[in-house]
Amino acid sequence: MPMTVSKTREMLVDVARQLFARMGVDNTTMNDIAQASKKGRRTLYTYFKSKNEIYLAVVESELDQLYKMLQDVAAKDLPADEKLMTFLYARLDAIKALVFRNGTLKATFFRDIWRVEKIRKSFDIRETEMIQGILEAGVKEGIFAMPDTEITAIVLHHALKGLEVPYIRGIMGDNISQRIKRRDNVMNLIFNGIKIK
Repeated sequence: MPMTVSKTREMLVDVARQLFARMGVDNTTMNDIAQASKKGRRTLYTYFKSKNEIYLAVVESELDQLYKMLQDVAAKDLPADEKLMTFLYARLDAIKALVFRNGTLKATFFRDIWRVEKIRKSFDIRETEMIQGILEAGVKEGIFAMPDTEITAIVLHHALKGLEVPYIRGIMGDNISQRIKRRDNVMNLIFNGIKIK
């Protein structure tokens, strides 16, 4: 039974991701992808016009997996404050795992940030909406008090993006006791803000 169009495309994206992770995006050719997938170049070019296009598909695929995982967290039956912290740390852990799983793809991921940002735009909007949903539920539950859940969600989303690289590099705590202490500080900042004396 022949593979369906979407299954073939998914397989090509996964093969490309593995090659990009092992050899780097710059060192991988379309021919490498065609050979590793056991599909001809013609099949590969049916789905993707260039290596750049397949690279973008790899990043999109990784972001789709991340989004599905975050949806699962957002759907958990937890109080909003617990859900928000679970969401924040699950997201940072997932980004870290994504980067390490993709080996040298991480170098391209960070070096070519503008290309990745363009792809992330749709993901960012959906993620911000999920955060806003958690905040709105918290307001309804009487756990949170805030005048504008939309702007708060946008600020939290951008704060998370800014924490990605430090978190991946271990700056947010290398060992368990550091991570717990820093997590407590992050919770205090998010839930209590910066107090003016």
